[in-house]
Amino acid sequence: MPKTLLDKGMAKLLGLDTSGKGIAYQSESLSTYSFKQKDEVKEIFAASKVSGSNPPFGYNKASDLQVNFYKNLFYINGLSTHGFVSPVSTYAFKYYKFKLLGTISEDGKQIDKIQVQTRIGKALSFTGSIYIIEGDWRIYGVDLYLTKALNNLNFVDTLRVTQQYIPVGNTWEPLSFQYSYNGNVNGLRFSGYYLGINNNYKIDTVFKENYFNGEILHVDTEANKRSAAFWADKRPVPLTSPEVKNYKTRDSIAKLQESKTYQDSIQRDENKFALLPYLVDGYLATYKNHKDSLFVFPLLQTVYYNTVEGWGINLKGSFTKTFEDNRSFSVSPALRYGTADKMFSANIHSSYTYDPDNVGKFFVDFGSDVPDLNTLGTRSLYFNTLSTLISEQNFVKYYRSVFANFGYQRELTNGILWTANLSYADRTQLYNTSFNHIFTYSHLRYTSNNPLAPDAPQDDHSILFPENQALTFNTSLRFTFDQQYITRPTGKVYLPSDYPVITVNYRKGINNVLGSDVNYDFVAIDITDERLAVGLLGHSAFKIKAGAFFNNRNLYFMDYNHFIGNEGTSSDPTYVGSFHFLPFYTFSTKDPFLEFHFQHNFGGAIFDNVPFLRRLKLEEIVGANYLTEKNNPYYSEFYFGIKRLQFGADYGVAYQGNKKYLQGFRIFYGLK
Repeated sequence: MPKTLLDKGMAKLLGLDTSGKGIAYQSESLSTYSFKQKDEVKEIFAASKVSGSNPPFGYNKASDLQVNFYKNLFYINGLSTHGFVSPVSTYAFKYYKFKLLGTISEDGKQIDKIQVQTRIGKALSFTGSIYIIEGDWRIYGVDLYLTKALNNLNFVDTLRVTQQYIPVGNTWEPLSFQYSYNGNVNGLRFSGYYLGINNNYKIDTVFKENYFNGEILHVDTEANKRSAAFWADKRPVPLTSPEVKNYKTRDSIAKLQESKTYQDSIQRDENKFALLPYLVDGYLATYKNHKDSLFVFPLLQTVYYNTVEGWGINLKGSFTKTFEDNRSFSVSPALRYGTADKMFSANIHSSYTYDPDNVGKFFVDFGSDVPDLNTLGTRSLYFNTLSTLISEQNFVKYYRSVFANFGYQRELTNGILWTANLSYADRTQLYNTSFNHIFTYSHLRYTSNNPLAPDAPQDDHSILFPENQALTFNTSLRFTFDQQYITRPTGKVYLPSDYPVITVNYRKGINNVLGSDVNYDFVAIDITDERLAVGLLGHSAFKIKAGAFFNNRNLYFMDYNHFIGNEGTSSDPTYVGSFHFLPFYTFSTKDPFLEFHFQHNFGGAIFDNVPFLRRLKLEEIVGANYLTEKNNPYYSEFYFGIKRLQFGADYGVAYQGNKKYLQGFRIFYGLK
């Protein structure tokens, strides 16, 4: 570690010595790994030992190290957004040149050492050697490299992949697998390795019924409490002297850190208020060994301006308490006041998770608020403030709601989540009361708070809806096929599915109960896949949603089905399911609709072939959106652009039928 980082206290943070050297992270695990074709797996942790801070990427369980070079593509999570071509893939000769370097004999078998070199697509292929059993033509071992310069890896400069196979019955199975890496980030030089050793193979095992039930990893409650003698007996590779010293040192420090005095001291340091992080990220304080937490929302989401309320303040906080059995309770109060309309709002959102293993929870919300007429949201308070004051564009339209909401959620079985809630609200139309702005544009003016009266004066008081009361019942079922999860002592962790997620929703406006004025029935189905791997060309995402009101006797604008549109050049982060050019309110509907969204991320597959662009680590994006409903039967958008982390920019064109509707640039930030 360079002196510049030492002076900033980084050595203490990483647990290094005063010269900036040492082991920042060390971990071991012992597990039973079960596998059944096709790709049904379960791993049970018998022991786990971790020392230090987790690095940006990690492979510390057997399932992370089950790498199969017989598959056409080799994926390395955390280091690259796309796959790499295996030297024994069906199209290896397109990407590689091969050269026989020599032959050795082992256990009566002839092993060919073959050099592999890239032919085309350097960013997508390895260099190094593979070892093939003569006659059987099976892999005996691999020794391959990827580099930051050629393969555009994240975080590391060089990654070495080695694997050794042994005969097990009539098959050859992996004995060992290792990732070795090194890198340099701002002068911080590091190296490391992840080593997996497989033994005690049991071929043709008969598993009990429902053994493979979606749980791919189970961590025993005693896994992190194993003794030094246990590890000395079970560890297949002895620790090096620095590793032994690191464990002893950190174990001694851990005992000291378990004292209440130390914990209280650390808690006070971690909970110190810092102005700059609060402005953007908010303030987080934790208590009781991180079981309880208090969060205050950032200033960017607290002070705001809009034409309905004028300058306002929206104080929001959240407190969460977690019990020993992982049950939890959270409460989020909010106070809101507008200086122009003199309107004060106060509300509380709360939830109680009584069954964390099955996502079982109750939630209760009540109070008053000034919500968006588009129930899916248009712009955050922060972005609406910027567009209003700087661009003289008051995009978001508001109304007044005094409400109470009671809900329930639970997983009925693995992969099927049921949610239901009953809400009551008294809803009132609001009007513009403030017209401040920093810049004035001759071709722009503030619009009415009635989204269906775009040409009305800015102080328009036309009626969008009368004051009304609404009793609404909403329920949904979300189906996650082949849902996989990890069970830890701290609770269940769900993993993204390889299949589309289907959500079916039903919403009922109940008439003549508690004075309710609404009377409608709405049904929608949503099919979403957020990450669909497409070989060497990155990954795609899509969303299809269709719905209809089969009873629309009486409903108001906020009860309509709304869409996630965008009218500003810059905006909140987007995702698959949002439009780039669609007006926020114009096409909200009480008629049947169908929307389709598609986006493909090439993950650098194009730019990686251009040397100066490769260093920027940009991801290429293309996409399309489509909507059809009564008032907008053939609306479509097409766009292309670039992305890096949470920031992106693209250029697109929108059409209504065959006529061009809009075109232009869109810039998306990571702020909300």
